[in-house]
Amino acid sequence: MVKAIVVREYGGPEVMKLEDVAPGDPAPGEARVRHAAIGLNFVDVYNRTGLYKTPLPFTPGAEGAGTVVSVGAGVTHVKPGDRVAYFGPQGSYAEERIIAADRLVKIPDAIDFKTAAAMTLKGLTVQFLLRQTFPVKKGDTILFHAAAGGVGLIAGQWASHLGATVIGTVGSEDKAKLAKAHGYHHVINYKTENFVERVAEITGGRKCDVVYDSVGRDTYPGSLDCIRPMGMWVLFGQSSGVIQNFEMNILAQKGSLFTTRPTLFVYAAKREALEKMAAELIDVVQKGIVKIEVKQEFPLAKAVEAHRALEGRETQGASVLLP
Repeated sequence: MVKAIVVREYGGPEVMKLEDVAPGDPAPGEARVRHAAIGLNFVDVYNRTGLYKTPLPFTPGAEGAGTVVSVGAGVTHVKPGDRVAYFGPQGSYAEERIIAADRLVKIPDAIDFKTAAAMTLKGLTVQFLLRQTFPVKKGDTILFHAAAGGVGLIAGQWASHLGATVIGTVGSEDKAKLAKAHGYHHVINYKTENFVERVAEITGGRKCDVVYDSVGRDTYPGSLDCIRPMGMWVLFGQSSGVIQNFEMNILAQKGSLFTTRPTLFVYAAKREALEKMAAELIDVVQKGIVKIEVKQEFPLAKAVEAHRALEGRETQGASVLLP
């Protein structure tokens, strides 16, 4: 038996309970992983509240890092003792878990488990956003909401390295300082400034080539007013709530804009895609182009407190749970 967080009903953080569970043995194509660190992500909130209808009961969490304990038949790319990280289906808020082995990525010894747990889902998200959804190139101007979050801090460094002018939005002066230290050329405090007006000022009225938006309701439709004609709005989350009453015609009215609602699970669905994305992420981290900083650590048993901090926007950068 191992300790794991279990959700038996949708709701607030308090629905998460620490229980004894039996992970079982890996079936063909699976592996059992002993966690050393577990990633904390806003998507975990979506699952806990029922915004994403994960069948009950379930163990939340889609990211972790640790050591392979055992593997099922047919698994050849990882073996017991390997250091691995992953993002995948719910189940990481546990001391150990079973997971499809094709979701596991080997991590080099130079990257510690906390870093691996903090960078995998977030870093792969940044990879597909900046390198695939809208391939950022030198001379582009981008706006990234929630710049001081775990995804935002990685994105600022990576986009700056790619040669873009990087604008970010944050909710406090402390977060503004953090974003500026992680690649952002301009940071807007949306609590004291109108981000649409500031973007127009910063860009001399040209606006941005792309807006990356994980906030949703609170930044809509303002995000669209920050995009140049035929630019792109990449909506990849909704931390403030789901956007209501969206109509396609608004994209025409705002300048023949493009929009997409991408997810990491689709971009990395194939093993070969995951390996390519992970290799690029590991490369920029090992070269120091992107620095991963774990700003908050919580014991697994205090997952409730971790979620309250996350939803209250009290966290900066990456957070991890420790079994």
